[in-house]
Amino acid sequence: MVRRSGIRDLWSAPGRTRTLTGQILIWVLSILVLTVTMGGVLFTLISNQSLDRQYRLRALGIAATVSQMPQIGAALQAGDPQHTIERLAAGVIDAAQPAYVVVTDRTGTRYSHPNAALIGQQLEEPVAVLDGQTHLGVNAGSLGISANAKVPVRAADGSIIGQVSVGILETTEQSDQVQEVWLIVGFSAAVLSLSVLGSLLLARRIKRVTFDLEPAEIASLLQEREALLHGIREAVIGLDDDGLVTVINEEARRLLTAEGAVVGRPLTDLVPAGRLRDLLTGAVPGADQVALTEDSLLVVNRMPVVLSGRSIGSVVTLRDRTETETLIRDLHSVQGLMDAMRALEHEYANRLHVVASLLEMGDHSQARNYVSQISDTSRSLGEGLRGRIAPPELAALLMAKITVAAEQDVLISVTDDSRLEQATASPQSLLTIVGNLLDNAVDALANTPVPRLVTIQFDDADGVFIAVRDNGPGVPAHNIDQVLVDGYSTKEARPGMRRGIGLALVSRIVRRAAGTLDVFPGPGGHFEVWIPADPQASGPNDEDTQ
Repeated sequence: MVRRSGIRDLWSAPGRTRTLTGQILIWVLSILVLTVTMGGVLFTLISNQSLDRQYRLRALGIAATVSQMPQIGAALQAGDPQHTIERLAAGVIDAAQPAYVVVTDRTGTRYSHPNAALIGQQLEEPVAVLDGQTHLGVNAGSLGISANAKVPVRAADGSIIGQVSVGILETTEQSDQVQEVWLIVGFSAAVLSLSVLGSLLLARRIKRVTFDLEPAEIASLLQEREALLHGIREAVIGLDDDGLVTVINEEARRLLTAEGAVVGRPLTDLVPAGRLRDLLTGAVPGADQVALTEDSLLVVNRMPVVLSGRSIGSVVTLRDRTETETLIRDLHSVQGLMDAMRALEHEYANRLHVVASLLEMGDHSQARNYVSQISDTSRSLGEGLRGRIAPPELAALLMAKITVAAEQDVLISVTDDSRLEQATASPQSLLTIVGNLLDNAVDALANTPVPRLVTIQFDDADGVFIAVRDNGPGVPAHNIDQVLVDGYSTKEARPGMRRGIGLALVSRIVRRAAGTLDVFPGPGGHFEVWIPADPQASGPNDEDTQ
């Protein structure tokens, strides 16, 4: 069942599974909160370390500048009677804003300090720069904890005569750190807000693509699809809008002789050009369309699939009607034989009435002559066919077709020069070829004026040659290439039997036997079949009984 979801459905009711939107939002937010928090903490630590170093370097710069002032060195050597150092230190504090600038001599006596009471007092700790190096660190002085830099003051000869200590209080540094932390917090909040919006948009997009189905529903549909797809006997092929195969079951693989990976490949790679491909791709529309392959007669249906107003492809079903169509055609053949027997029954009933009447009138001589005449006629027709057509099945078929056609005022005749002594083609193939060609010729004469004539010629001088001609309208020149295509027919279908298959079957049998089938334009139907004598050229066509 398809359900709509929105922001109000981020979480489902208690006791129910969370919706896809809620799951996406929860996971994305959890990952982002974790990563943003870790990134913020890491950035804060790195920023604090960088800020500490910056303040120490700043203090070092101020201390180095003060230590290099000539007035500072001169005042230290003279004992600073004019309090020059104190004034200079106060000026530096006003200009550079450090917390303090303390200048001492070698013994640690202060000559400047923000607290005037400490001027002239000794440092609590030893003078650090007597080793000739600058010192950076954190100093817990009388004004508080500070980032501190200590630089030696040198005389003109390079000897160390004092020390300059500059510090920047930690409170100033913490104020800057708080500003950066708030910047990080604001950036993180913006990232999380955009992430929430992106998660909702992503969930909406996924829901749209999945037609508002939840993961459990998608899994259930997949299970049902697989069960249906492989549990039915019909062949099923799913195609997307680009003609790529998305679904195919085993029956479809068998009918299309598709092997290996099929899903994701274009249909044109699996099916050769022809009527079957045109039906599968929708180039030829229509329901229950017939397609003839090398091994099967298929009934094809193609239906577009539209969900939520959007086309997502099509579904094609294939039904193997080879055996069914064979049985139907065999049934119609039996029906034709029954019609032939019925016609013979009527004919012989009339003849018996004539004989009975002659006997009743006492004209025994005329009755004897009449019986002899009709007996010779029937026997001569049968013997004539058997004398020229060696395969008994083919001779019997011709007799049946001649009799049935006579009921429709159509005269079928075998030419006097016809000979078929040693047929290299299989008898079943010959029956299919001759039966379909004669049926088409008789059907073509259905609405034409009398006389209605059909002639058939056989020749076995070089393989098997069969020619069928009639005096009907024939095949128009512009339809020559179409009459052999499976499914093409200009006649109405008989009940329970599909049209457009007979000539296609003949064409397939001839092609598999490496022979030729020629169709000549009208007026007058004219078909010629030649099957080579070389038995190696023939394919396995015994199954073509339709």
